[in-house]
This record gives sequence, structure tokens and C-alpha cells, in this order.
Amino acid sequence: MFKASRHNAQVTATGTIMSGIKIGKGYTPGAIGRVAELHGTYYHAHWGFGLFFEAKVATGLVEFLHRYDESRDGFWTVAADGRIEGAIAIDGIHGESEGAHLRWFIVSDALRGKGAGHQLIEAAVGFCRSRGYKAIYLWTFEGLYAARRLYEKYGFQLVDEHRGTQWGTEVNEQRFECRLTRSP
Repeated sequence: MFKASRHNAQVTATGTIMSGIKIGKGYTPGAIGRVAELHGTYYHAHWGFGLFFEAKVATGLVEFLHRYDESRDGFWTVAADGRIEGAIAIDGIHGESEGAHLRWFIVSDALRGKGAGHQLIEAAVGFCRSRGYKAIYLWTFEGLYAARRLYEKYGFQLVDEHRGTQWGTEVNEQRFECRLTRSP
């Protein structure tokens, strides 16, 4: 179930901190539709992705949340003024053998560049450390430079790169991995 925590960390356009941002863990009503919408609109506007991609996000997220297990999986949303403005998931179904899969990371234009992405990544990586996962991996594609800088800041390294169409459009797909050590 959804557990909300209030953070005093929404950054304004001038860089000052104000209250109002909430990071929630677990499913919350409307999350599936909103996360699919955020992906669909952003990737259509910037990369020309269409129905195939948005449907893949929605169906994959539905499947994940149906089998969600708090002991191995994590799903966080970030909300501002009660509206979901970002999300991230850790799919731990193969966490012990292959590593945890970081999925559906997105932040809306309203919060992009204001620290919400950092908070989501911190929650996901901290969760993986607390579960004893040895690695986290994610699939993305070349050209998402702000996200790549964020992944690299948290220890992810590019380990594979090839042309592919897993999102319905041909792109240079990239796999990043982060090897974890236990927190002290």
C-alpha cells in the first residue's frame, strides 16, 4: 500500500528549498495511468515514440504491480501539490541472480532539474543496498544525457550498447550497471 512521506526538499526555479514535494512508496491510485502518460508525452515529443512505447510502459507497469512484493520490489512516485510528477521502480524478481532492474524512471517538466530525480534514484539505490542486491541494471538509449549524468553520479557504468527496437523505434540501446557494496 502507498506510504507517503513529506520531504522539505522541493527546489524552486531560483534554487531555494520549499516544502510541498512528497515521495510515496508503493502503489497509489492513478499511478499507472500517470506514469504511462509522463513517458508517452515526453518520449513522443522528444523522440517520436508512439503507441507501441506508451502501451509497453503501461502493460509492463501493470504486470509489475500485479506481482509486486515489498520484500524484493520497490515503486516510488514523487508528487507536487497532490499530482504525480515522477516515478521509479526496482524490479527485484531476479535481484539475487541477475541484479535488480531499475525501470520506469521519469520526472515531469514541472520538476525536471529540481532535485526530484536525485531523490528517486537515492530511494531506489538505497532500497537495493538494504536488500543486499549486488547489482542494479537499467536499459536506456543514447541521447538522454541528463539521465545518464544522474545514473553515472550514482555509480552506474555503461556495459553494453547496440542498435535495437525494444521501444518500438530504432535507437542506440544502452545497458548501465551499478555494482553495490553494503552500506556501513
